[in-house]
Order: sequence, then C-alpha cells, then structure tokens
Amino acid sequence: MKASKVLVAAALFTFATAGSALAFHSGGVAECEGCHSMHNSFEGSANVTGMAQYASGPFLLKAQDQSGACLNCHNSADTVGSGYHISTDGSLVGQTKQGPVELTPGGDFAWLKMTTTGSIRKAATTWEGDRKGHNIVAVDFGYTADKTLTAAPGGSYPAASLACSSCHDPHGRYRRFANGTEASTGLPIFASGSYTSSAAPIDGISAAGAYRILAGVGYQPKSLAGSYAFTSETPMAVAPSTYNATTNVTAAGVADRVAYGSGMSEWCANCHTSMHLDTYNSGTKGLVHPAGNGAKLTAPIAANYAAYVSSGIMTGTGAGYSAMAPFETGATKSLADVTALKAFQAAPVAPTTSNNVLCLSCHRAHASGFESMARYYLGNEFMTIADASNAASYDTSTTENKINMGLTVAQQTNAYNGRPATVFGPWARNYCNKCHAKD
Repeated sequence: MKASKVLVAAALFTFATAGSALAFHSGGVAECEGCHSMHNSFEGSANVTGMAQYASGPFLLKAQDQSGACLNCHNSADTVGSGYHISTDGSLVGQTKQGPVELTPGGDFAWLKMTTTGSIRKAATTWEGDRKGHNIVAVDFGYTADKTLTAAPGGSYPAASLACSSCHDPHGRYRRFANGTEASTGLPIFASGSYTSSAAPIDGISAAGAYRILAGVGYQPKSLAGSYAFTSETPMAVAPSTYNATTNVTAAGVADRVAYGSGMSEWCANCHTSMHLDTYNSGTKGLVHPAGNGAKLTAPIAANYAAYVSSGIMTGTGAGYSAMAPFETGATKSLADVTALKAFQAAPVAPTTSNNVLCLSCHRAHASGFESMARYYLGNEFMTIADASNAASYDTSTTENKINMGLTVAQQTNAYNGRPATVFGPWARNYCNKCHAKD
C-alpha cells in the first residue's frame, strides 16, 4: 500500500509540474482512474466531489458531470496563471477580488463568473459574466448553462448540454498519421500532436494525437442524443510546450502564441453552422466576418497587419505578428507542413495572401474578459487611455461619458492575457485596426 501511494504521488507530481499536462493525456486516452471511480471510495472514504461514498457520478466519473471531471485537474486556486489550468477557482473571482488569472491561449472560463457593475455614459450598468464565453455546465465548480441562449449561435447544439467533452474527445481517439490524414482509429497514438515539441508520427508505426484532443468527424458526446455529430475534422495547430505565463507579454506574445495552420473555423462550424453560410438560419445571418480556409488576406490587409505598431503608427518593418490577432498559415497535417508550422510558432513571419482569417483571430476558444469572448474590448473607441504623464493606462473611470466594465487595471491586464496597457500605447483604438488600419 505504501509503495502504491508513492507511485500515485509521483504520478501526480509529474502531472502537476508539466506545463502542458503531457504526462497525463499523452495525446490520447489518459489513465482511466484519473477521471473515473469504480465505487467512489478511496481507502474507505468518498473521493468524488459532491457525491456520497459509493454513489458514483454519471459514467462513473469523479464529478457530477463531464466538465466537472475535467476541472478536477484544470481548475486551480492559483494566484498567477500556471500550466494546464483553464479555470480560476470561484473563491478568487469577483469584482473586488483578484479575478481570473489563467492566461492560456483559450482563455479562463472564470470570466463567466465575473459579473460586474460598471457604467454606460455615467449610468450604472451590470455587465453579465454569462456573455463572456462558452457556458460549460460544471455543477461542482459553479458553472451553469447559458441564461439566454438555448442553442449554439448559428446552430442547434443545445446549451444545456455544453461541456468540455462537447469539443474535446475525453478518450482522445482522433489522430493524425504520417501521410497527413486523420481518423478515430488505427495506428496507436504515441505522442501529443499539440505542441512544438511533439514527436512526428511514424509511417506504418504510430500516430500523433489531434490538436488539444479535439473531436473530429462523426463525434458527439455519448450523453447527448440527437443529430449533432461533427462533420469537419480537427484543425491543424501547434502551441508552445510551455504556456500560461506572463513572461514576454509583448503584442506578439510568446507564452500564448499558437501557430494555426488550417481548419479551425470549419471545425467551429460543427456547431456554429450558419456562421459560414450566406443565408439566414434561425434568425442568425451567416458570414458575419469572413473566416476559414478560403478567407484569404488581401494584399492591403496583409500589409496593414505587418506595418501596424499601435494606433496611427504604421512603421513596422518585421513580421508584425500578434497573438492578439492570429491568422492561419494554411499548413495541413502533412509532415512537411507540420514542421514548417512549428518553425512559424518559434519565429513568425509577416502574413501574405496565402494566409487567412479564422474565428480565433478575434475570439478566444473558452472565455475572455469581454463580451462574446472577444480577444479585446469592442465597446469603446479606445482600448487604452493616457495617465497624467501620458503613459498608456487602462481606464477605470465611471464618471466620464464612456463605457466602463467595472474591472480594475490588474483585471484588465489579465483580460488581455497579461499584456499591460503599455504594450498597446496611449489612446490605442480598437484592435480591429491591426488589420484594417482605420485609425
């Protein structure tokens, strides 16, 4: 028994200290006992959140729902962002508290709990946290279904059934092969396919896991009945093997800089179908903004992107890449393209007309500090102001004739994934100008 305790402790240590949780998921299905409990009893006591001893959760999960089983590991009471955590514990979240701190590329789900009181044109206004991301249901961690939307915008996926497992295959079956194809069965997955450090699949021997163990063609959670099976395969992207940190928080970013290859918007359309259609569907107009493999950057847009430094300053001469407004390179799942994509993540180059906009150019995948889980605030003319010394600052005033969300400077800095206002400069207008240069 003592030996087994040592082994468990060592395994947990490996998991807890791995920035990308590779030791646990390894690109495919993880250890069964990491998520499931046969009898909800570890050495004679209950070990499942919210459940009585010997009373198991659904599917023998160690939680009362699917997302809770994920957040058992991915929720944290961190005071600074760390590793694989994508949810700041609710005890730290509130208008007068620390607020969400996890700075992963997908954002911190805890922004959903950040209902604040701010102002619109000096009038007190409540800013509902519910509007800031994907409202996963995780009873044990205080996450509830969307209070307004009953289905995915532009689609029919039921909001009451939204879970981490709606997007991520908990058993990690989807894999890419050395020939660039993808399937849910076949050669064994021997490594994650998510990171710049991930090993390449070996022809006829092994496969690499799908990016972030996302689900592909034919997938729908076992708990969800109906016609919701995915029709698009997983996207191609790679992330740094160490992420979620406040180091090197320039406009380009390092710790949250994902290199997107192709297919992300098409994958999002598994649930948000009409966003890619030039027709109405349940009152939602398609093509709100061009996005997808076919939404190539025009030459003027690519030039704007590379030249933009900050509002009104178009003197950039380098790549100009910004993780606040990423684009897809067009890379496929072929070995050569994956190698090139890893190189791009390490040293991005300026965009060309071969690159394209994706949904995540403007949105975060999980949640953000802003409405519609946007990467930046769209409500004001200016993202930043200037203080008495004309240095850039985030605004906290509720007395002026503008919009204020009731966030502190520290909370706004985290909302921009650790970027202080000085990254954008004083009086920086909306970051749409990174591409459109209308300021």
